[in-house]
Amino acid sequence: MASQVVQFAGLSDRDRKKVSPLPELAEGDHVELHVRRRDGKEQTLSLPPAAVSAVETLLTRLLSGKRVAMLTEDQELSPTDASAILGISRPLVVHRMDIGELPFRYVGKHRRASLGDVLALKDKLDTRQKAMDALAEDTEDLIANHGL
Repeated sequence: MASQVVQFAGLSDRDRKKVSPLPELAEGDHVELHVRRRDGKEQTLSLPPAAVSAVETLLTRLLSGKRVAMLTEDQELSPTDASAILGISRPLVVHRMDIGELPFRYVGKHRRASLGDVLALKDKLDTRQKAMDALAEDTEDLIANHGL
């Protein structure tokens, strides 16, 4: 993916050793974020459950040595970026845009599709692929077990 669209962050080995993972959270646990500013002032932010889940996932991935990137659903992607997410070629992404399977807009002469639309198309393509795999498996079963 293009680095200007998605920026990855990771922890160095030294930083990973300094940070301990979040403790196992139970239902009803409350998570707060404490910020200590340079001037010594402190601020406490209460995290809603959905944010706690995101922070937990983020920290788990970072502590395991993976690099992570945060994206929003309305973030716009180029056909090249979309092709990386969809696992298909850039020309096929452009074709899907042209036939209306992937909504997009022009920014100057460049096409842009929202991440939400790209992920919706990915779900659709994944569902199709699963159905095709099931049909192929059934066909192989018919040939092997029934001589068809």
